[in-house]
Amino acid sequence: MCTASNYLTDDHYFGRNFDYEISYNERVTITPRNYKFKFRKIEDIDSHHAIIGIAAGIDSYPLYYDACNEKGLSIAGLNFPDNAVYREYEDGKINLTPFEFIPYLLGKAANLNEAEELLSDINLVNINFSDELPLSPLHWMISDDSGAIVVEPLNDGLKIYYNPIGVLTNNPPFDKQLFYLNNYISLSNKNPQNTFGGNIKLFDYSRGMGAIGLPGDLSSASRFAKVAFTRANSYSEFDEASSVSQFFHILGSVEQQKGCTFIDEPNLYEYTIYTSCYNTNKGILYYKTYNNSQITSVDLNKEDLDSNELINYLLINEEQFNFIN
Repeated sequence: MCTASNYLTDDHYFGRNFDYEISYNERVTITPRNYKFKFRKIEDIDSHHAIIGIAAGIDSYPLYYDACNEKGLSIAGLNFPDNAVYREYEDGKINLTPFEFIPYLLGKAANLNEAEELLSDINLVNINFSDELPLSPLHWMISDDSGAIVVEPLNDGLKIYYNPIGVLTNNPPFDKQLFYLNNYISLSNKNPQNTFGGNIKLFDYSRGMGAIGLPGDLSSASRFAKVAFTRANSYSEFDEASSVSQFFHILGSVEQQKGCTFIDEPNLYEYTIYTSCYNTNKGILYYKTYNNSQITSVDLNKEDLDSNELINYLLINEEQFNFIN
């Protein structure tokens, strides 16, 4: 399971926690403008916007989990089990496989409006990447500095939701996640007034009591509420260091630790494999991994973006200690 969020200061920031029980050798992958995107059911694209993101390191094709293009548009795909429905080929549509969805949209769309225009003609087809790598059930959050939307392939078609919260987790579908926030309408970042009734004298004995009732478990619905509250109440200075630091703290409020979400024997647990943060205006990707809490950055604009070859950097997974004596 995973959590995605955006955050706006002087620039637009976007990223996610990638929570899973198995790593697929994740790497930072930069797709320059002239890399040839090959598609299963539509014509290949020879030239497109440059893209930076984190992808599975299991094939030469950029299997992006999350990414941002040089124009500032960003996307993350999150697990959506038991709800995602992929369809058969349909004449007159842009028939994309789910693993082609991020490359296609980021390759062609410069902003959220252009992405929405493309979405009106997209049909997500049920074609596996390979026999060894079947499709994952996904939905997507798409964001730029104008706002965010959620795209969900449901039984009754491809649904597009405006996302005023700037957050997405997994199940249930987004409209239900949004509705469930009504359960937390009374929460606040300020300490509460005594409205208990019966003239009972009560007092606030601790800071933070305005958020009593905010869920702390690791279910997707609870993570949605927790990170929505954290993001909505977040404060930072507007400079780059403060903004990036605060973004990691927002997603850190719902990170998963090994051992807390049991999957299977022997010792298989879901945990936050990495956290990404994109400054989409500057084309910089920052990330941390479970075993490396130091922030590492990769700048899209320091590469040859007119190349036709993928550029890959393996994630740094070893802890980096800063000794001061």
